[in-house]
Amino acid sequence: MASSRPDGRRPDELRPVRFILDYVDYPEGSVLVEWGRTRVLCNVTLQEGVPRWLAGSGQGWLTAEYALLPRSTHTRTPRENGLTGGRTQEIRRFIGRSLRAGLDLARLGERTLILDCDVLQADGGTRTAAVTGGYVALALALRRLATQGVVPPDLICTPIAAVSVGVVQGEVRLDLCYEEDSQAEVDLNVVMTGDGRFVEVQGTAEGAPFSRNRLLQMLDLARRGIAALIAAQEEALQ
Repeated sequence: MASSRPDGRRPDELRPVRFILDYVDYPEGSVLVEWGRTRVLCNVTLQEGVPRWLAGSGQGWLTAEYALLPRSTHTRTPRENGLTGGRTQEIRRFIGRSLRAGLDLARLGERTLILDCDVLQADGGTRTAAVTGGYVALALALRRLATQGVVPPDLICTPIAAVSVGVVQGEVRLDLCYEEDSQAEVDLNVVMTGDGRFVEVQGTAEGAPFSRNRLLQMLDLARRGIAALIAAQEEALQ
């Protein structure tokens, strides 16, 4: 039977994912993640000092920035100069929370890891691509910094990856592209660790409520997708 998905994938199939390491020369770690037609550039900077509320604690911090470049979407997205929109703030926090769960920040010292995620092209799943590619950029940066003696080794406790899953035309589908996301009856973003624990689950019924069984079905599909993503992360870092 022919697939009902716009790009011909099976319901449980990810879009092609590729990590291009060292895409930019200057950051401590730089990765371009290509996820289907979505492109997100993830750059890591290590900076001395922490937010004021952490000063004196001896603990480090990770924060994330996220931006859609003006022609990353079908129509021009204006630059957010000065006033950051609510969606952008929410995605920044989502990325930061997700990746802090994989780090031993208590051993970093009073330094901040800044992850800049710039969307070059958006076709759905930009926040999950930012988390998944951001982890690779962080792992690359921390490995190099540890080799240089700048930070302690083994600051990463577990790999982190994220994927979207949803219900479209009554069918549970993994990794929604924009066309599917825009008409989804249920939209879920799932973040998990390498050993299968949940970091965050964001889910919304866009129309009718969904059942517990449907939720479990989506979470199981997300788990399988994230296992494949973590394998791709590990392969890229080798």
